[in-house]
Amino acid sequence: MKRTIKITVLALILISNIGFAQNNLTELNFDTKYFDAVDKWVAFPKKDTDSTFAYGFIYLDNQAGFTLNYEAQFQIDEQELKNIPSDSTIGFMKYRLEPNTSLVSVLNKEQITALNLPNIPEWLSTYKEGSNKVSYLKNEGYHFNHVGASHLALEPLLKAYEVEPHFEGLEFELSFAYNALGKFEKAIPILEKAIENNPKNFFFFRELGFSYKNLKMIDEAEKVYRKGIKISDDDFQKSEMAVNMAQSYFELRNKEKFDEWAKLTRKYAEKDSRYTKFIDHFEQNWNKN
Repeated sequence: MKRTIKITVLALILISNIGFAQNNLTELNFDTKYFDAVDKWVAFPKKDTDSTFAYGFIYLDNQAGFTLNYEAQFQIDEQELKNIPSDSTIGFMKYRLEPNTSLVSVLNKEQITALNLPNIPEWLSTYKEGSNKVSYLKNEGYHFNHVGASHLALEPLLKAYEVEPHFEGLEFELSFAYNALGKFEKAIPILEKAIENNPKNFFFFRELGFSYKNLKMIDEAEKVYRKGIKISDDDFQKSEMAVNMAQSYFELRNKEKFDEWAKLTRKYAEKDSRYTKFIDHFEQNWNKN
């Protein structure tokens, strides 16, 4: 009797494990943004009228940005993945991924094995050459910042900053990442050192003013923005700095200061631009809570 019970329990465990393995093999969760799936095999959602899923490997081309190396397609057939190879005469097909790229499903180990894929493609090493160089790390941070993934930009940017802090473009990307993540107090010393090294770069003043503004250090923000506007040759950037100050004084209900910065915004912004519309909105809602 005891022997029968042990066998029954063992059978239940085996059945449970088989069911779990099948779920691992066929379950697809399209919940991952492409920039969170770098150096991973992924599947893309299919249309309702399709029976196959496209899949490939996402990597970061240091010059061109986020890229899909398309591999082939597969079907889910009777709890199995059936690989449908692409035309071998086509060769590699690469697609640059845009911000509107759909969410992907990262393939797990069982799915990678079932599709007879290597964990990491051999060709990927080509795109990793020089990955410890400051220029490579700065570009990596830029690409993450550019798609709104500043949380992933920090690691490479900080690594580069430790080696060569004044490398062209690095201080801006690092301060931009901190500001985008709401870590304004960490952006300030980066920008102060950047301005000391290069006082003619108005982007440093733009970012520093933004840091001060969001820390409610309005007087400091105003001084910095004035300097930035003075040295800038870009009316759009001037209008952005001006509207930020106008917004701050709108929030403080300081009419005199608001009018001053509203005037500057309209001076530099294009007619009917979003910044002039912001000013219109502030004026129309001045007496509202």
